[in-house]
Amino acid sequence: MSTPYSSATFADAPLRGPLLWFAAIVLATANFVAVLDMTIANVSVASITGSLGISSSQGTWIITSYAVAEAIVVPLTGWLAARFGAVRVFATSMALFGLFSALCGMAGSLEMLVLGRVLQGLAGGPLMPLSQTLLLRVFPAEKATAATALWAMTTLVAPVAGPILGGWLCDNYAWPVIFTINIPIALACSLIAWRLLRRYELALERKPIDLVGLALLIVFVGALQLMLDLGKEHDWFESTQICALAVVAAVGCCAFLIWELTEAHPIVDLRVFRHRGFVVGVITLALGYGAFFGANVLTPLWLQSWMSYTATWAGMTTAWSGVLAIFCAPVAGALMSKLGVDPRRLIFAGVLWIGLVTAFRSLSTTDMTYWQIAIPLLVTGIGMPFFFVPVTALGLGCVEEDETASAAGLMSFLRTLSGAVATSVVTTSWEDRTSVMHAELAGLVDVTGETARTLSASGLGPDAVRESLDRLLQSQSVMLATNEMMGLVAASFLLAALVIWLAPKPTRAFDMAQAGH
Repeated sequence: MSTPYSSATFADAPLRGPLLWFAAIVLATANFVAVLDMTIANVSVASITGSLGISSSQGTWIITSYAVAEAIVVPLTGWLAARFGAVRVFATSMALFGLFSALCGMAGSLEMLVLGRVLQGLAGGPLMPLSQTLLLRVFPAEKATAATALWAMTTLVAPVAGPILGGWLCDNYAWPVIFTINIPIALACSLIAWRLLRRYELALERKPIDLVGLALLIVFVGALQLMLDLGKEHDWFESTQICALAVVAAVGCCAFLIWELTEAHPIVDLRVFRHRGFVVGVITLALGYGAFFGANVLTPLWLQSWMSYTATWAGMTTAWSGVLAIFCAPVAGALMSKLGVDPRRLIFAGVLWIGLVTAFRSLSTTDMTYWQIAIPLLVTGIGMPFFFVPVTALGLGCVEEDETASAAGLMSFLRTLSGAVATSVVTTSWEDRTSVMHAELAGLVDVTGETARTLSASGLGPDAVRESLDRLLQSQSVMLATNEMMGLVAASFLLAALVIWLAPKPTRAFDMAQAGH
């Protein structure tokens, strides 16, 4: 049953001119902050672990706890928007995001920080899909593509800006500032969005709460991420605990799918997966974003741990991938909306480009200069808008108009979940492969003893000589493991590029205006 939201909701005239674009900036800023907090802690983990006295492996919980909480709540966006109103949910989530950011900044222990990050993720989850949904609701069809290009640029730039901002704040201030900086931005966006956008609120739908579906979603996603996070500490499936988590995740996932497909009022509308174009778009997005996020996490870890980069310089290096993306995003939008280029061609070209550049990065060495590392990251940005902008347009353009919010939520859910899974898989595999490479190289280092004699002749004692050789060995082991991970990331990109051709040939121009209107 539908109930009018408010008698005064539609009294105000639609936004025009500067106010319309100001609303777009507010929505894009909210999306930027939500995505930013997925990566802002990446280069800050070393500072946080040192301050709280925890191990680096425990520090990954700071990243994944936020991502998992966000992934759990994102697919609920459609139900929340229908039940409470998209504008109200958006403004409330933004305000809570600011408050929970304050809790993270005040944390004095890992447990408190992880709790704050979980709550922050729960509040931030609806911001990404709702910012997109409201943008399409506010803008007239002829301007929707340009507005979406602005929104898409925040999705592209935020994962890159996160490390540089986090590194700079940690080096110049203290790690709590990476969270407290959100407070004024979040509260301001919440108030402004409510004032400007409440006139666009739609009628509410009083649907019953699907508590069973929500519980199953939490169980299977939580168990999956716990398995990935704890696996490296418990020798994976040699541990009964990890095996139990794997079983819970698998059974929970199957139960969730069965329940949601048969429930009269599902909390996640899985019926959108009946559209083949949407399914292929989601798979491509998950593969590509997971690879992108995994490389983004690995790069600053490698630079700080073994290339003697500070957190600031590690962030500044990774930030280059967003520079050309900003300039290319309008081009991608124009090719779709004005020239009617098949989005599958754009996606294939963009993902293939990123994959080839990443494959080139798998040839890195320990004596690379700053620009030798930065230039490949810079040219990576050329392909990013040709991936993210059209794949979103293709996916949402394949669903019915009243399914847009649910579809956007599911796309964001799988994108976020793929990033969280990629973080665990890449960091775990990186550490494991480093150990394997170290063992393999140990018998090949200084077989003749010439290097040891040279170091001894320079005045180093036996212990210092062994330390120097081990440091050299470990550095090369890390480099080989890093290159191997980049090769696997490149393979994931190439697979994503091929998968997109499984989508049906578009019969109409897929742009954001058509997807949202």
